[in-house]
Amino acid sequence: QVQLVESGGGAVQPGGSLRLSCAASGRIYSLSVMGWYRQAPGKQRDMVALHFSNGNTNYADSVKGRFTIYRDNAKNTVYLHMNNLESEDTAVYYCNAVQFLGGRSDYWGQGTQVTVSQ
Repeated sequence: QVQLVESGGGAVQPGGSLRLSCAASGRIYSLSVMGWYRQAPGKQRDMVALHFSNGNTNYADSVKGRFTIYRDNAKNTVYLHMNNLESEDTAVYYCNAVQFLGGRSDYWGQGTQVTVSQ
């Protein structure tokens, strides 16, 4: 099993910045992908940013140029730096990890709230 613990959410004004952190623990070998998803009220959970074990990254179009995902393998932690935040970024952000050990397993954090408003 893999446990994911998120931190760093909060309230910020439009144009502001936040950094989310997600620390992985447990059986953390072979985590091929770590990333962030978000879910706004009444909407589906959508991918925000992914970091692959080969160093590649992938971003949702709506956050390109504003968000940066970074993975610190020594700390087993993935970060999401969010700049120039907009009200549309308001959501619960979830950390995700994908592990391939004889099959695919997806793990999720508990979620952290990000609110962007005046």
